[in-house]
Amino acid sequence: MNKIFNAFIVLIAIQSSDVFSQQVVEETVVVTSALVDINTIDKPLYVIDGDEILDGSTSSLGAAIDGYLGISIADYGSAVGQPIIRGMSGSRVKILKNGMVNRDVSFLGADHLNDLDLNDIAQIEIVKGPSSLLYANGSIGGIINVVDDCIAQMDFDGAEFAAGYETQSVNDGSSEYFNYKNNLNGFNVNFGYKNSEFGNYDIPNGAVMHEEHHDEEHEGEEHEGEEHEEHEENMGYLNNSDYMSEATKFGISKTGDWGYIGLSVDNIESMYGIPFHGEEHEEHEGEEHEGEEHEGEEHEEHEDERIFSTTDSESITLKGSYNANGSLFNKVDYTYRKSDYSLTEQHAEEEHEGEEHEDEEHEGEEHEEHTPTLFLNKSSEYGAIFDVSKSGISQKISFNFVDEDTSIFGEEAFMNPANNRELTLGYFMSKDFESYNIDFGARLDDVVRTGSVSHEDGNADKYDIDNRTSSYAFSIGKDLNSNLNVNLGFASVERLPSVIELFMNGPHLATGRFEVGNPNLNSETSNNIDITFNYENGDYYAIASFFMNDVNNYITLMDESDEDHGDEDHDDEDHGDEDHGDEDHDDHGHGNLIHANYIQENAEFDGYEIEFGRTVELGAGELTLSFGRDVVNAQFADGHNVPRINPARNIYSLSYAQNDLTFRLNLKDVEKQSSFGEGETATDGYQMLNSRLTKTYEISGKGVLKISLFGNNLLDEAARNHSSFVKDEVPLPGKNYGMKFNLTF
Repeated sequence: MNKIFNAFIVLIAIQSSDVFSQQVVEETVVVTSALVDINTIDKPLYVIDGDEILDGSTSSLGAAIDGYLGISIADYGSAVGQPIIRGMSGSRVKILKNGMVNRDVSFLGADHLNDLDLNDIAQIEIVKGPSSLLYANGSIGGIINVVDDCIAQMDFDGAEFAAGYETQSVNDGSSEYFNYKNNLNGFNVNFGYKNSEFGNYDIPNGAVMHEEHHDEEHEGEEHEGEEHEEHEENMGYLNNSDYMSEATKFGISKTGDWGYIGLSVDNIESMYGIPFHGEEHEEHEGEEHEGEEHEGEEHEEHEDERIFSTTDSESITLKGSYNANGSLFNKVDYTYRKSDYSLTEQHAEEEHEGEEHEDEEHEGEEHEEHTPTLFLNKSSEYGAIFDVSKSGISQKISFNFVDEDTSIFGEEAFMNPANNRELTLGYFMSKDFESYNIDFGARLDDVVRTGSVSHEDGNADKYDIDNRTSSYAFSIGKDLNSNLNVNLGFASVERLPSVIELFMNGPHLATGRFEVGNPNLNSETSNNIDITFNYENGDYYAIASFFMNDVNNYITLMDESDEDHGDEDHDDEDHGDEDHGDEDHDDHGHGNLIHANYIQENAEFDGYEIEFGRTVELGAGELTLSFGRDVVNAQFADGHNVPRINPARNIYSLSYAQNDLTFRLNLKDVEKQSSFGEGETATDGYQMLNSRLTKTYEISGKGVLKISLFGNNLLDEAARNHSSFVKDEVPLPGKNYGMKFNLTF
């Protein structure tokens, strides 16, 4: 492997005020990456306390973080919520578990979940912008780090047992969990278990939208004036939106003046429905449906089809720290993780019941042919961070190596097996002066992507792509006065194309496209400027961040026009001069899927996040009012819009706290998205009103009972997420009431 590396770093900003609004929890734990201390971590850091997760409704990781300024999700039903940070998504945003990348297969499909257990977590850390590359290769958008103490770094103070139960109305769901911690003969033991079962979730009437594609096939008397626009389905629930999960974890550790060492084993098994697949209308082209049967059914023949995925994730982690206090380094933090992840996507037999298609050839054979598709990801990762701080300057050197194999087998095997190896060296420095601080970081990466692309003649082109990147970041923070702090940061960061962007070549039903990668793609280069102001004066606070991110060679999936398809050479397939007009490339086995290619264009992202609020002391308790707004604009160099960019959002929050009682009311006002990309449509705005009431009771001095009542989407809005590939077919859940109990002793 040719050496080198990917550069970079963190700007680290301000040690802003102790008041952080609803967006940032006031008291934080430590950042588990061990690369930087919490008091120097860069300004767009959000730390969501574990109690926020514990008290709220059980949900996916994406749903847990959606609504924090600058952060949104691309949802695909209740289980799937791919995170988006400042308009960046996919492999540009890394999901970490205790400082190491969580290596599932979410990067392979919009319908793949981030398989993480949110039971008994200490906090969720969110770092926005390319400064997050300090943590992971190519994360020019940011990182989300889920932190737990499964491997305890400090001794447990006696035994602790916790158990909880939750119910939800929107999906008739329930969840139960328990956790046990204790120090047994000098060893810290941690065990956790959680089981969740949620059915299909309720949606407001008319929330599901479909485009009509029936034109000439239906001969039409029923569809005449519809112009193939959207039609509503008045369904009370979203089919295939169910979710089940069972998670267990066990950790053991030993601590001392020398440091700590521990081992953990995690397992998550889940099953979740896929509410929509791009193939749903593929088989019914034409002549068979003479128009008479379709009035009210609106594709009801597919309601009995069960499309779902099952996952099985196993990981073993060895983690520790050694206090050397030597001449070469002060301390070393080290980690090893081995992960084995599988996802199986399946179609259950569809029953057409015969009455709608009597004279056709459908008698069930078309949908019974589906065979499962198996996605596998196996990885080993080694990491070490050496503290070499001297004379008031914090300095750390990091080393990391990853070996990852990705394979797909079965019907939707859109990519041949691929291997990814990453070798990283990083350096970080931080220096505090009287009224300002300086931070600098650099990262060097050597990344090897190995894969192949098959052709229709059975031959395959093999690729062994070895690329080197260097990235860096610099920031300076200054206290302008006792109330106001400003931080200015700059970063230049490279991201190498992912294996799917390089080697993809097949039908991807989750996006409704036949996707084609490009092994000749260049690395993306992000040049990011970020300025953040933090203000605090008594009961008042304000935070404002402005950013501009120029990305050279931005990689995007671009739909191919009919003209492009007719003119271009697609892997020498001899398309001749055929007219591909309305056939949607049927002759190439693409069905009704849109042909799309991974291409590169320069792009610019800019925007801002602002929040201000005030805390008022009442006779009993305190009331906090706040307002936040985030905006992202993203355009390619030729002026057209980057697709699936969330619209502007306004977030109003009211919270009240009195001793053992807390109440929160939150309104997320999402504006209409009219600046959409090619192949997209405008998306209406919506208002999401959520609330939560939590009461804590002490039980005879031996335990604590916490009861939470919550309500989500109280206005029962028919909401659609513009960043989702299936925004019309998969709306957000309707009104949801729930209750949660947690007992700890």
